[in-house]
Amino acid sequence: MIGVWAMCLWEQMGKPEKVNLIELGPGRGTLLADLLRGSAKFVNFTKALNINLVECSPTLQKVQYNTLKCEDESVGDEKRTVSKLCGAPVYWHASLVQVPSGFPTIIVAHEFFDALPIHQFQKGSRGWCEKMVDLAGDSSFRFVLSPQPTASLIFLSKRCQWASAEELEKVEQIEVCPKAMEITEQIADRISSDGGGALIIDYGKNGIVSDSLQAIRKHKFVHILDDPGSADLSAYVDFAAIKHSAMEASDDISVHGPMTQSQLLGSLGINFRVEALMQNCDEKQAESLRTGYWRLVGDGEAPFWEGPDDQTPIGMGSRYLAMAIVNKKQGSPVPF
Repeated sequence: MIGVWAMCLWEQMGKPEKVNLIELGPGRGTLLADLLRGSAKFVNFTKALNINLVECSPTLQKVQYNTLKCEDESVGDEKRTVSKLCGAPVYWHASLVQVPSGFPTIIVAHEFFDALPIHQFQKGSRGWCEKMVDLAGDSSFRFVLSPQPTASLIFLSKRCQWASAEELEKVEQIEVCPKAMEITEQIADRISSDGGGALIIDYGKNGIVSDSLQAIRKHKFVHILDDPGSADLSAYVDFAAIKHSAMEASDDISVHGPMTQSQLLGSLGINFRVEALMQNCDEKQAESLRTGYWRLVGDGEAPFWEGPDDQTPIGMGSRYLAMAIVNKKQGSPVPF
């Protein structure tokens, strides 16, 4: 489905002969591999691709190399890496700014922003104070409020300017993600200068995020400060802050959404895709398709599930939101 979105954007751009396809935080490379397999029949599209993976972990780079069926080949005196899924060259970068500019750009950020570091602030008698980590008497970690103003207050004041007085009155805590603001500005700059667009899909809300930081270890929630480094940390993405950051960075871009993941995938035709795949698969594959479909577009527990209770598929269709940032020249992106 994301491949369909990328191809529609490429067509809106006038089918450029070269395009930078950039994924931020590609994880194991599964989404990109599916995108390339799904679009393999559209030769003009795949022929135009330069694939750029923004990934700073050498371990994950190796996993992505294998998932994308990469091979190194020599071109004259130079070596390059090519994905055998579509024949496109593949490059790795530690940050978005390192990706060479000059070509129209399609950026995909799926579950990327939720892993970026956040600052938490709490309202008290002294005004807003930043939540910090302190060492207790027994050498364990604990949360405390900063006795002095911290440098991050500049980002809090920026976030508060984007909120209504009514919204601010309702909250006792606010989470701010300076890194998300910075990367959104880079995305907007890139799309403004090179053309193209970005699709951001993540767990979040379209407004101030109050207290969402969580730690998950072996599929169970644990305390944030319990054995740091052993759990997966994530926080809700503040889509309103992303929108404002992008719009302040450039007058040449437009921001669309957020809409729910369920609306996005439904509009892109996921129902037809699932029906087509169901035509020629065995019962085990059909079960996998049904549960996968429900997780992506359903809401809450799957009503059709007959297996063990602890494995009931939970629908995330309305918890995940999707937003697009595009160059104004191209008009509205599908399906916003």
